[in-house]
Amino acid sequence: MNEADIPIDIAAGKLLDWLISRRIVDKNWHLNIRNIRNKISNAITDMPAHDELLQLLSGAHINYFHCLRIVDILKTTEADSKNVFGRYGSQRMKDWQEIVKMYEKDNIYLAEAAQILVRNISYEIPGIRKQIKHLEQLSDEAEKKVEDLERSEKVVLAEYQNMCKHLGVSGENLRQELVDKVFNDLPGMLTTVASSVTPLKKTVELYATFVSDVECLPLLKHVLAKGNTTVYEYVYGEPPLAIEEPPVKFVTEQANAADDGTIDFGDDGGAIDFGDGNAIDLGAPVELEVGDIDWGAGADVIEPAADGNAIDFSISLEESGIVVEEDGNLGGTAKGEEAYTVLDAQQYRDRFINDLLELQAFLKMRLHQLGSADKAQMLTFTMMDNFAAHDEKSVAGMLAEVEVVYTGVTDELMQHLLQIKHSSVYVDILTSNVKQKLSSIEKMKETAKMKKEKSVSFRQQSVELKPTQTKIVEQTKTLQGQIEKDISKRYKNRPVNLYGTNL
Repeated sequence: MNEADIPIDIAAGKLLDWLISRRIVDKNWHLNIRNIRNKISNAITDMPAHDELLQLLSGAHINYFHCLRIVDILKTTEADSKNVFGRYGSQRMKDWQEIVKMYEKDNIYLAEAAQILVRNISYEIPGIRKQIKHLEQLSDEAEKKVEDLERSEKVVLAEYQNMCKHLGVSGENLRQELVDKVFNDLPGMLTTVASSVTPLKKTVELYATFVSDVECLPLLKHVLAKGNTTVYEYVYGEPPLAIEEPPVKFVTEQANAADDGTIDFGDDGGAIDFGDGNAIDLGAPVELEVGDIDWGAGADVIEPAADGNAIDFSISLEESGIVVEEDGNLGGTAKGEEAYTVLDAQQYRDRFINDLLELQAFLKMRLHQLGSADKAQMLTFTMMDNFAAHDEKSVAGMLAEVEVVYTGVTDELMQHLLQIKHSSVYVDILTSNVKQKLSSIEKMKETAKMKKEKSVSFRQQSVELKPTQTKIVEQTKTLQGQIEKDISKRYKNRPVNLYGTNL
């Protein structure tokens, strides 16, 4: 093979070391490069208007090959300054020709070109590619986060709608709707629970016979016999003539809760003014005067009889005309907690629920006994043999009826309404908890909007970097070809291949 056809393969990353090892460039070449760069910085401040020059000067790092092209362009623009000896009188041309000579001394230009090539293929191009990939990844992650937020938003919205549906409200004016349900729906719900107790009559009798206690399950028996009566009737055994149920009060979160329970008597230092001009000073000491009791102007005063005899206290009640009512609360007024129904008042409702649980536990144990293979366990239930229907099927039916009542009295909506009725702040707490779902949805929407904007921004930045990447790759390929051509001239035009550039 002809020597001229043997290629010279050089690893691009080791190009500068290769040039130094073959003494093409000096190992201290970088000591002279600063003067050249300063010369270039001064020269570019005075350049003629030329499109290609503007493109060259606005590009990447200016190297020796750029300087050669600039000199060629100046030969055209500065042609008028050329004298008869072929020299140019233009300072611009002189400056750039001097720069070219400084580059060519000791082949400094080749060392710098090699350094630029290595920097581009090792750092600049991979760095831009990595940055573009990172921006695209951030954009994809932001888009995925938006999708996750949209899914979560739908889930939370469904939860909010389910909560409103469970509470029986539309959610347009949540607080007022809940307050209205306390007055409109709660009484009917309590009546429904009381009505559902009717099928438990035989079950209660069965349990009473088993425990041999007629006083068992008192609240359940009372509701079974008389319905959801007032606590007054349950306690005293007779209905009241009048019911004065405590008014339902609601305190909003914005209400002033700073009341400490003290009485404000004004700013007069603790005196009560009754409007007659005479004020009583509460801070003054009380003076008591010994003497007769004054019953008021014109009032009769009890005095001893004229004959000196003492007052006769032996007169009977019938003779005096005084009527004494019988003991008890017949004709009384139910006030306070006694005005509530037994299923409304917290204490008595809990006792009613305890009765249900007691009856439920009994039936479950009986059902377990009947389903057990060990018939010896049934000895404890022999006293129930007086009942014709107490087999496994009938007991299961009784248990189902008890559980219907228990489910009704522990209904979550009814519990909320009872809490609202008996707590002045619960309606605001419940409203806040429900509306928190809406707040979460709004936050998700804001976050999703922000993520969308970031995704678009990241994507745009990556798009804007791609032309820069393309330009640097093209310039690096051009520089690679120029270096290969220059080295080839030094070795009798043998082909030179710089491998490992990954362009």
